[in-house]
This record gives sequence, C-alpha cells and structure tokens, in this order.
Amino acid sequence: MTAGLILVAGLLLPVMSSQPAQAVPPGTYAYVVNSSDDTVSVIDTSTDTVTDTIPVGNFPMRAAASPDGTRVYVVNSLDNTVSVIDIATDTVVATVAVGSNPQGVAVSPDSAFAYVTNRSDDTVSVIDTSTDTVTDTITAGNDALGAAVSPNGTRLYVANADDNTVSVIDTSTNTVTDTIPVGNDPQEVAVTPDNAFAYVTNRNDDTVSVIDTSTDTVTDTIPVGNGPLGAAASPDGTHVYAANFSSDSVSVIDTASNTVTDTVAVGQASWDVAVTPDSAFAYVTDRDSAAVSVIDTSTNTVTDTVTVGNGPRGVAIATVPRPTAPALKLVKLTPGGKFRQGGQGWYTLTVTNTGDAPTDGTVAVTDTLPVSLTPVSLTGSGWTCTLTPLSCSRNDVLDPGASYPPLTLTVNIARNAPEQITNIATVTGGGTTSTSTATATTTVHEQEKPKPPHDGDDCHDRSGTCGNT
Repeated sequence: MTAGLILVAGLLLPVMSSQPAQAVPPGTYAYVVNSSDDTVSVIDTSTDTVTDTIPVGNFPMRAAASPDGTRVYVVNSLDNTVSVIDIATDTVVATVAVGSNPQGVAVSPDSAFAYVTNRSDDTVSVIDTSTDTVTDTITAGNDALGAAVSPNGTRLYVANADDNTVSVIDTSTNTVTDTIPVGNDPQEVAVTPDNAFAYVTNRNDDTVSVIDTSTDTVTDTIPVGNGPLGAAASPDGTHVYAANFSSDSVSVIDTASNTVTDTVAVGQASWDVAVTPDSAFAYVTDRDSAAVSVIDTSTNTVTDTVTVGNGPRGVAIATVPRPTAPALKLVKLTPGGKFRQGGQGWYTLTVTNTGDAPTDGTVAVTDTLPVSLTPVSLTGSGWTCTLTPLSCSRNDVLDPGASYPPLTLTVNIARNAPEQITNIATVTGGGTTSTSTATATTTVHEQEKPKPPHDGDDCHDRSGTCGNT
C-alpha cells in the first residue's frame, strides 16, 4: 500500500493506493482516459503496449501532461475533480476539487499552472501545480470545453461550445482580453509551436477555424470530416490533426497551405488525438472501439491498434526523461617517451565527464602498476596525490563534456622488465555509480649496452711510433 493525498474541503488528506509505486522507465508514453472505466491506460509508445492502468475519478474526460515530464492532469467530469498522476510512478498523488463538470485541461509551458475548463460553470480553474490548489477562477464563455496554452505561455485559448466563440485569456493577469467568433459548436483548440495560429475544431460545421493569434481574427476555415472533436498540432509545426468523431477518421491539415492533404481511417468514434514529441506518430482514441489507433505520420497509415479501457476519450503524450548523471571516463593513459629497461618513463591520464550532469563529491583516480615499474612522482594541477597508495583525488565540480587537468605519472623501469608491460588505472566517485578503467600496454626496450673498450690506441703503425720521430 502507498499513500497519496486528496484535497477535500480545502484539506489535503492521505489516501491509500492498492499497488506499490514503481519507477517508470525513461521513454515516451500515451496516457489514455477511459471514461466508462474511470481509469487511465498507459501506452509505451516504443512497443505500443499498455504498461499500466491507473484508477482516477468519476467519468474522466481529458488529460494533459506537464512539459517538465513530472505530472499528468486528468479531469473527472462527474465528481468535479482533477486527478494528478505522478509520471515517475504512474500513481495518483493528489486530487484537486475544481468547478462543475470539468471538461478540458491544459498545462503552461513552464509546468507552473494547469488550466481546467468547467462546462457547467462557464469558468476556468487555475491550479498552482506546486501546491495542487486552485488559486484563481476565470469566467469564460458559455459551455467552456477545450483549452490550449500558447507555447510561449502568454495566452490561454478556450473553446466555448454554446457561444461559438473562443475566449483569449492573458495568463499574466488571468483575464479575458478577447472573444473570437468561430464555427458552430467549437470543441478543441491546438496552437502551432511558433505561437502564430490557433486551430479550432467546429463539431457541427465539420470545419476547423484558423485564428491568427497576432490579430485574434479567423483568417481561414478548413472543411474536414464529420463531427471534428480533438485537435493536435505536430511539434515540428507542419501539420494539425483533427479527429472526426462522426466519420471515424483523422483529417491531416498542412499548416503551410491550410488544406487537408490526407484523411486517415481509424476506429469507431474517433475522439481525441495527440502527437509524439518527434512528430513521428499520432495517437487517436476510438471511443466505441475501446482502442487507440497509431498513425505513422510519414505515411499517414495506421500501423497499430492498441486495446485500452472502455470509452477512451482524451489522450496526452508524456515523456519520462532519462535521469541526468555524471559519467567519468579515463580517456587517455598514454605512455610518454621510450620505455627502456633500467630507465624512466611516464604516463598521462586525463579524466573527462562524459555524462549529462556535473560531478558531485570526490573524484578519485587509482593506478595499479606492474611489478617491473616503480612510481617516482604523480602530479597534476588541482590534484592531491600520493605514491602509497598510488592515487589522486579532487573535489571541484567537473561539468559535462569537460576534462580535469591531466595527471603525469613518472616511473622507474626495472632492469629486468619484460618486453611488454601493462598499466591499469581507474576513476571513481563524483556522483557516478560506475568505474571507468583505462589500460596501457607498452613495449619495453632492452637497456643500452656499454661500448667495449679499445685494446690499444688508435695507432695502426706496427712500430708504435704512429709516425712520430
């Protein structure tokens, strides 16, 4: 059993989960909201398999993932709450009370706020994600449904289904600064990565309205399939995908021309769509098929169908980042000079941080010499070294990609040293959990033999006078 927290009447109370929290491996996951099951299915996008099923609130509708890869927010329409899922463990860690009949949710680019549309209240609840509390309530249009935050974080766009409008909210003041007429029964909003345009699905018009965000005016209207609901812009900005509920299809919109360039048949009652961070795949919820269709965006074909819970509606893509950590490596263990029996030689050792985080703590280098070598000195700028044991250490931070000043190890070479000798050095510490080893095998030359003395002088005259008289 694991403990979480639930917000009731303004108090955070503990709640127990039936399963122990498990660390979720790094990767990209699709979180699928199953309205009829009150669950969220977690799909590993690398294998298109369901890896977890998370119980949430009553009749969940939509989900949004925080850009920092820590949380998924699920709106529960019939109990007026938001379930907060910890992505690292796939467990609900908080439940936040919001307005009446929440429908849509969007998270700010800095992950600081979650915005929840309340359909029956015609409001937006603003959740401070650091405390999981509602800090503001914004009055939007009639029948507030879908929501999207601009990638620069300055604007929140809310689709008002009964008003046939989109409310533009300034996120710095949480006030409505404009109301834009769009098509009939707007459902969802998708904003392009460059913040230039917002695309709005109009369910009863079978169209998508294109809003120029610099002027807050509709500059284009695109015919799509029947009953468009969900919408998503690809992270590369080239396409917008509209899920057509009544025609079981997805319209692929080219953002350069604002035309539908393809229509992809999917499962029954396609409801929502989300695109992976690399723009390579689109995940479409098929409500009446209890499945998710996976579209390869390079070919606009369905490459997989994943069975999930009953009544899948919202879908969000989240990435569990790879943990950052330093990684130390001895990149050189170079013999210097010509190793000769009875002489001296030296090695150069350089420590590099090949990880993606700075070092933390003591870094230690140790050297294991063969019996035929004896240490004379071991030095390097900033290093503290000893000859017994043969090692060096330092505590200063080494940034990713950087190297410490090199170490120079000088050795005496025994007169009977073998032809091949091997020196092994290791580096540990600095917040790493592994050991890096460097090995150098060096050829040892025979010691120089002294020249034999001459038996006589350089005179070649038999008389010994060498020409002297």
